[in-house]
Amino acid sequence: MSLEELVDKARKLKEKGLKTGSIADELNVSKKTAKWLINRGAMDEKTTAPKDFFIEWDEIGKSSKRLRSISIAMCDLINEIVDEEEVEVIVGIAVSGIPLAYPIAEHYDAEIAVILPRKQRWEPGDKDSKHKKGVISPNFSDPSGKKCIIIDDIITTGTTMRETINSLEASGADPKAAAILLDKKGIRNINGVPVRSLLRVGRVD
Repeated sequence: MSLEELVDKARKLKEKGLKTGSIADELNVSKKTAKWLINRGAMDEKTTAPKDFFIEWDEIGKSSKRLRSISIAMCDLINEIVDEEEVEVIVGIAVSGIPLAYPIAEHYDAEIAVILPRKQRWEPGDKDSKHKKGVISPNFSDPSGKKCIIIDDIITTGTTMRETINSLEASGADPKAAAILLDKKGIRNINGVPVRSLLRVGRVD
């Protein structure tokens, strides 16, 4: 996907009513990058893009077989950190962590919980954004008092993962580890919770 195609995709998502935070999630970029993409046509051409890169994983996302295979590889990561008997609840971070979480929950015969992060509601200039918190969906398992594994597709800054861990701990849950498809930040631990990813990327500037 070219830059212009990415800009066009960001604008179309905005036209459909998605918040900037949701667009960042859909494109696997930071919120700052999403804002830049949406406003690029109105900016001075010399305005430099934020240091970031986008990840396309739609070839995995559109195939249930590939999603299952990736999820099983993530189970192997989890097994390096915790014993299988310790896994009681798999927590999928909405939106893209959920399809990865389902096969993992099935593998461990575990319950599944879903967390809706605050970035889904974020817009530039939102003064209340710091006070918003992630919400544990009441439509799935209640993770309080249980040992949890957190699942997401991509870590961009680590903010959503930190928020998820804090939300789970505040609810009385016990997050034991986090497994990620791809880490753009190089994070190995958040608040004492081990974070492992199948892929890590780094910049050479």
